[in-house]
Amino acid sequence: MPLPKISDARELSDEQLNGEILAVKKQLFQLRLQKATRQLEKPHQFKHARHRLAQLLTVEGERKRKAATQSQ
Repeated sequence: MPLPKISDARELSDEQLNGEILAVKKQLFQLRLQKATRQLEKPHQFKHARHRLAQLLTVEGERKRKAATQSQ
């Protein structure tokens, strides 16, 4: 499974972006829980989830900075 592309994150609306961020954070929590209970079968999912979260937070930050500069 390849890593997700940032272009996919940039195509999301603000509401979808916030929902996706929340979903990835929940997924990371579940992965940590599985790791702690030794039920984790696919450890590469950590990398994919953290990568996706970083992309989503980057896009969110870009949009906030863009909105801040436009309002000034």
